[in-house]
Amino acid sequence: SMSEYTAIRLDKIGHVAEVVLNNPEKLNAMAPIFFEEIGRVFKEIDADPEIRAVVLWAEGRLFTAGLDLKAAGQNVVGGGDNGSEGSRNFELYQLIRRWQDCFSGPELSRKPVIAAVHGHCIGGGVDLTTACDIRLCTQDATFSIHETKIAIVADVGTLQRITAIVGKGAAREMAYTGKRITADRALRWGLVNEVYPDKDSMLAAARAMAAEIAANSPLAVQGTKAVLQYSEEHSTHEGLEYVAQWNSSFLRSNDLVEAMQAFMEKRPPVFKGR
Repeated sequence: SMSEYTAIRLDKIGHVAEVVLNNPEKLNAMAPIFFEEIGRVFKEIDADPEIRAVVLWAEGRLFTAGLDLKAAGQNVVGGGDNGSEGSRNFELYQLIRRWQDCFSGPELSRKPVIAAVHGHCIGGGVDLTTACDIRLCTQDATFSIHETKIAIVADVGTLQRITAIVGKGAAREMAYTGKRITADRALRWGLVNEVYPDKDSMLAAARAMAAEIAANSPLAVQGTKAVLQYSEEHSTHEGLEYVAQWNSSFLRSNDLVEAMQAFMEKRPPVFKGR
């Protein structure tokens, strides 16, 4: 079935999906299979009408050590001697584009995604979590755009997304130095919304936030995400046109009727997503 994964785990609990990095023995290092499964899991979540929000977290003592250099080395450095330099380079280009598509999964998902980070979040971990809607972390968490330290330009999303999150100076400091950024700095820069004393309290908070999102009308939440995403990439006036089109297409839902009735009857609404 679609739900068979090896590098990750998909847990569905009510209206919330949890995507769990699940290779703690290897410190959740990212082998080629990991990219493929991340791409697949967000497609599965998107296709499941029961799922209204997602929490992304990791097993083991840290979030991820980043790219699995052993597993990916052959792909990245290139070993094949068939064909020209141009055709070999084109294979690497295609690989990078495939991995980029996989890591755009959280951003392109209609459902909001909350990343909950503990321990070190290195390299590809920053690519993955910057594609999420919201990031939370533990006091011991660190974030590093590690690629410059291993002679690579970060290429699966960080450099495209980080500046809008933390601002120019912070983004460049992280990207050029490759150093580890503490939870306190991450909070100050807006890389994370909140810092928690430990993993348990962070996961409890992430799940509570996901539940709060899931209690809202899923049509309205997914429309809100679509409008936010669109507006980030277009002018204010294009964004206003888009939301007018969106609401005139999708506003008249049973959930809206239920919201009005619940208000009149002074009770909490129960949304069905229809």
